[in-house]
Amino acid sequence: MSTETPARAVTHAQYAIEAVDVRRSYAMDGMKVEALRGVTLGIAEGEYVAVTGPSGSGKSTLMHLLGALDRPSSGRLLIGGRDTTSLDDAGLARVRGAEIGFVFQAFQLLARTNARDNVALPLVYRGVGKAERRRRAVAALEAVGLAHRLTHRPTQLSGGEQQRVAIARALVGEPRLVLADEPTGNLDSENGREVLNVLERLNKERGVAVVVVTHDAEVAARANRLIRMKDGVVVSDEGQHQ
Repeated sequence: MSTETPARAVTHAQYAIEAVDVRRSYAMDGMKVEALRGVTLGIAEGEYVAVTGPSGSGKSTLMHLLGALDRPSSGRLLIGGRDTTSLDDAGLARVRGAEIGFVFQAFQLLARTNARDNVALPLVYRGVGKAERRRRAVAALEAVGLAHRLTHRPTQLSGGEQQRVAIARALVGEPRLVLADEPTGNLDSENGREVLNVLERLNKERGVAVVVVTHDAEVAARANRLIRMKDGVVVSDEGQHQ
């Protein structure tokens, strides 16, 4: 019997995700390091956003907070209009699993597991039955053009194909938001363009919000909205959704 989180009701929340005055500090060698120093922004449903900035600007810290992989030291994070501040770790994990998909630079695929079962893995944690998991995984791989690679393991796939498997895995749970951390960082130019084409097409066709964190100006330029960070704050926000 499935224990999957029930399908979310359609809401009229303005944002897929919203950060309100979020701050994140760390203790390092006895000193307080402020990675984020009061960031407020919202990502609207269906937006395609790039976050860029130099090393140490806070963009990766922001991605971890938007992905509910970490908690802010202060401030609020709202996912689909729901304030996650008071959620315990288990509750936050459930919201993260239901609402957010992740695409990482290093693919993060299981080496001994074929493409179909790599894609299906997030559904295991949501209690979805095996047959339904496989059906959804096949559909997700078809959506990224890999229907012919279902039973191939990562070592049998090119870098671009591995990243497309990772995108399918991010989408299989029908998330509200996909966060992509340097998704083309390990790819050559041709494969990088193909991966971005897939993300853009799925953003348009499915209406899922996409946030790409990148240091690559060419990757950032393809987004509809560009957020630049420096020293833990947002210094510019171009093309912001109205």
